[in-house]
Amino acid sequence: MADVDAHFYDRADALIELANAQLAGASRAQVGDSFLYAAARFHAWSGACGQDSAAAMAGAKAQLLAHFVDQYRAMLEANLDDYVAHFDQYMQAR
Repeated sequence: MADVDAHFYDRADALIELANAQLAGASRAQVGDSFLYAAARFHAWSGACGQDSAAAMAGAKAQLLAHFVDQYRAMLEANLDDYVAHFDQYMQAR
């Protein structure tokens, strides 16, 4: 995971709060799919911002994809490990 700034977790918590609010009218799977789509769309835009043409972006596509997939895998693995370690505590209120 990239170095995090002082507001990293505040931004993440705000997005999680927004996703949780969506659970009032949708399933966890539906909200999760929308959340993943939004992240993918944002990262596609972010990757495009670093390019000067469609051809340059096409050339960088594999590298961008590997970068974002690697980041997601590392973050998901860390969070799954955290939930395994604290399962009873985190899932108590469900």
